[in-house]
Amino acid sequence: MHPLRKQRLQLVILLVVSAALVIGLVVYMLRENGNFFYTPAQIVSGEAPKSTFLRAGGMVVDGSVLRSDDSLWVQFKITDGVEMLTVEHTGILPDLFAEGEAAIASGKVDENLVLQATQILAKHDEKYTPPEVADAMNAAYQAKQEEQGGSYK
Repeated sequence: MHPLRKQRLQLVILLVVSAALVIGLVVYMLRENGNFFYTPAQIVSGEAPKSTFLRAGGMVVDGSVLRSDDSLWVQFKITDGVEMLTVEHTGILPDLFAEGEAAIASGKVDENLVLQATQILAKHDEKYTPPEVADAMNAAYQAKQEEQGGSYK
């Protein structure tokens, strides 16, 4: 084989291997850092994977917020209108977090179907509901109405 052809072949092989390595690393990083959104009904029914980082959103159930007196631990329930999901969080909650308002919790679901949240997001004004939460709640309400034989309007 001619030395110039051998050098070009080595360069092409190096480029192909490098490109495959870069693509593999990017796919691996995206898979590990994917932030999947699930509704409380999907989590309770088992559609959401356990011990995988995800987001869950819904309305904070009135009267469900429990706070620790000596730490930043808080427990509350969120609902999509069909099911309720218990969320536990240790840390400072957003100023706009309140019962009866929309919230999104990011974390992992444990074996007891409790979301161990690392971050809580709250709505930012009185007319805003996160799109994922609004869509999920509308779909859950529609499914519930169809199940009961009613119509959704």
